[in-house]
Amino acid sequence: MFKRMALYEFPIRHIAFVPSFKPPDEKDFKAIKDFITRHQNILILTGAGISTESGIPDYRSEEVGLYARSNHKPVQYQEFIKYPRVRQRYWARNFVGWPKFSAVKPNATHYAVRQLEKAQKVTAIVTQNVDRLHHKAGSENVIELHGTGYIVKCLQCSYEVKRSELQKKMMDENPDMESTFTMIRPDGDVDLSEEQIKKFKVPLCPKCEGPLKPDIVFFGDNVPRHRVERVRGEVSGSDAVFVLGSSLTVYSSYRIILQAKEEKKEVAILNIGPTRADNIVDIKVSTKCSDILTDICNVI
Repeated sequence: MFKRMALYEFPIRHIAFVPSFKPPDEKDFKAIKDFITRHQNILILTGAGISTESGIPDYRSEEVGLYARSNHKPVQYQEFIKYPRVRQRYWARNFVGWPKFSAVKPNATHYAVRQLEKAQKVTAIVTQNVDRLHHKAGSENVIELHGTGYIVKCLQCSYEVKRSELQKKMMDENPDMESTFTMIRPDGDVDLSEEQIKKFKVPLCPKCEGPLKPDIVFFGDNVPRHRVERVRGEVSGSDAVFVLGSSLTVYSSYRIILQAKEEKKEVAILNIGPTRADNIVDIKVSTKCSDILTDICNVI
């Protein structure tokens, strides 16, 4: 049985970054409820769509996603590696955005996933998000497919540091940096003027003075092989895959669905709008995740 979840347990929902959706009907609710009831070992795959209610926009949603709201494109891995100017721009924006990004709280979907985990329905949570909201909600077996913004590593040696500790160092070196902004991005950075960027002092590794990079798989980079293999093992050890808030556009997530179908596992998707795998999965419900999951956790 699931614990009944009171409304006061969840922070106020942010709707500014939630795309338009059709409220779930009885058929939608039953499809997801029956799917969860049928399976005891579900691998849950989550994407940026589950964090929109926490105030973090996704990338691709019509009208409200990052690409729809601005001409911003995420930093490319090779550009970050090659060009100090790109690193300066990234770290300046990330520095200013970090206090708000790190203060974001889980929403009803994160807590519903935790309830499914407590009910021993979930083998693992594979998330494409770097925001650590699953951790904040109390989830345990979380695989961060694209890494995390909460750890920073040196590109030349083995040094690594917590992002919160690096923030203190950057504050000491950039005491006059300030900005007003209305939207943080999925990876935690914000808009700044060129003047602000140019005067920003970029952090370097204290051991070798090499460049520092958040432990995030940037666009154009590859998910580490050991992580890919761990995910493959978790998929094989599950009896079903449940996708929440992901369009599955990037191959690192889409291949999880391909593997699951190759292994004859049932796959359900709960996501606003179309996904890359709609034509090969068993169940697709297009609505807001929390509207279905919170009710299911109250009645199963």
